Amino acid sequence: MNWNQGIRQLHRWLSILFTAVVAGIFLTLGLGREPAQWVYYLPLVPLALMTLTGLWMFFLPYAARSRRAEG
Repeated sequence: MNWNQGIRQLHRWLSILFTAVVAGIFLTLGLGREPAQWVYYLPLVPLALMTLTGLWMFFLPYAARSRRAEG
């Protein structure tokens, strides 16, 4: 597996993790329990990593196009 496929796979798993964390927070709130304040910051970790991997995948075609133009 090359780097690009690995980053795509990581992005997919991060999106699943992000969705599960957000759903867990909403489920907890729906049950009438108030989670600890730090729980609200948990989705930021996968979201930040998804931003980085998403930007990588966004700029990848432009980098490949510029490499083809140079070569």
